[in-house]
Amino acid sequence: MNDITIIIITYNSDKIIYDFIKKIPSTIKTIIVENSQNHELKKKIEQNYKNISFFIKENNGISSALNFGVEKIKTKYFLQISPDIEFNFNKLEVFLNYAKEIKDKFAALGPRFLNVKEKSHKQIDNKLEAGEIDSIHGSCMFINKENFKIIGKFDENFFLYFEETEYCFRAKRKGYRSYQINLIEVETKGRSVEINKETEQKLNNILIWHFIWSKFYFSKKKYGNFFSVLIFIPLLLRTNFKILFYKVLQNKKLADKYKYRLNGLFKSMLGESSDLRP
Repeated sequence: MNDITIIIITYNSDKIIYDFIKKIPSTIKTIIVENSQNHELKKKIEQNYKNISFFIKENNGISSALNFGVEKIKTKYFLQISPDIEFNFNKLEVFLNYAKEIKDKFAALGPRFLNVKEKSHKQIDNKLEAGEIDSIHGSCMFINKENFKIIGKFDENFFLYFEETEYCFRAKRKGYRSYQINLIEVETKGRSVEINKETEQKLNNILIWHFIWSKFYFSKKKYGNFFSVLIFIPLLLRTNFKILFYKVLQNKKLADKYKYRLNGLFKSMLGESSDLRP
């Protein structure tokens, strides 16, 4: 496994990161990019894991952290993976073999997800061993570093969501396709950020804001601004209606949820940056 580096992006994920890195063989180079100022976590991990390099970075989003991590690697390939993924690292050989089989002409390879909703997470036919797919989910992507340089870095205008979708879309235009490998199966355990109940609602609203901001921004890159506005007008109208509806019902929680969605969409439509932070 000398040809692979693992890249993990974290944000105050102390509890699950320890469980996750225990499963990584000590022979595999690993980079952790921490998007909070968690110097104590850095100290503990570097003391106990000689194969891990730990970097603390200003929180400018997933894309920025991934690009930073890729700059640090010296191997031919890298696997970017979220610490909330249940992954068998013995299966890395499957990624390597498939990469060689297609002569390294690919944008990204990814696994099959077992515990996801079919409607929100598109996958290839489960009867196939492997097949082409429009986009690999960003929580587990196997990439050739040289191809990454040719395709271009992740767009750092994305703070959260759709950075992998845009990368795979841009790659396809340059002749680099993405493939899902069903021989590798993973499960996601859910949120990798530790939060208390008091801040959960606020974080959920921030995620809603970034999701819609990034969704429109990607649509604008794919279809152009004019057609994207036409596509999103129905959502805009529905969101306004829901805000009024929940205000009448005096349901502040749901009214706030749709206010965040509306604000994120407006910001993206106006070309403003994804500047909302936790």
